[in-house]
Amino acid sequence: MPATSLTMDRQTWLLLLLLSVLWGASFFFGSVALRELPPTTVVFVRVALAAALLFPLFKMQGGTLPTSPAGWLPFFVMGLLNNIIPFSLTLAGQLLISSGLASVLNATTPLFTVLLLAGFGDERLIARRVVGVLIGLIGVIVLREPSVVRSGSETFGMLLCLGAALSYGFSGLWGRRKLHGVAPLTSATCQLITSGIAMAFIAAAIDRPWQLPMPGAVTWAALIGVAALSTSLAYVVFYRILARSGATNVMLVTLLIPVTAILLGVTVLGEPLSAREIAGALVIASALIVIDGRALRWIRRPARA
Repeated sequence: MPATSLTMDRQTWLLLLLLSVLWGASFFFGSVALRELPPTTVVFVRVALAAALLFPLFKMQGGTLPTSPAGWLPFFVMGLLNNIIPFSLTLAGQLLISSGLASVLNATTPLFTVLLLAGFGDERLIARRVVGVLIGLIGVIVLREPSVVRSGSETFGMLLCLGAALSYGFSGLWGRRKLHGVAPLTSATCQLITSGIAMAFIAAAIDRPWQLPMPGAVTWAALIGVAALSTSLAYVVFYRILARSGATNVMLVTLLIPVTAILLGVTVLGEPLSAREIAGALVIASALIVIDGRALRWIRRPARA
């Protein structure tokens, strides 16, 4: 992987903005699809269709699939941690809370990643990251706000979305250890293939999709959107940014995703937006900025000059 760059050109910023829209829209598409379909069926269609769409590009780039169970195992675990568990938990959570709030909770993923990498000895937990994690926890507390009476179902929905963020954190740890050096497109395609196969069995056992009423055109449009745009195209854009500017710059997308999700939820779905949720999102965003560390370096530069 190329060395992380602290500068991004105009094209990279545009790609980052596009990625935030693609991933932010996944919460909107999910809310629409959930009106007619259960979560596990939505996840199955998302990963299976995304794999089918990404596979031709994978072959065009000269990709080859693993030829043994041992070769597939790292991708299966990655698919479990990065697709199956978080997608399912997030959608289940969206049955109980708004898509905007779900996206804000999803933005805590880097906080869990920092803690897990430190806990498993992959990275040192420096002071800046400790402060960032603590600020992020405060942001979650603001979202929960004990002074506000929340139903048990809303609290459970928030916990489900936090569980999804934790799973994403484990996927970062797994990818760092087991998929280091694997071509990004290979990693994306193979994990989606294994996720699609696994979700076929899970959806069949839980939902029995063949017994569900045929969804309408709007639901199909949402399913195609979340698979084609928020998964297949998003992976391509993500790895393009990764190649151009490094992993640190890609992390900035977590600050932008809630903006898209909240705007779509409020304007299209008519979801309510409270001052508490705005405050919580801003606190979590500030935590990510502290963890990232770039803003602190920018502030120090004039002082040193």
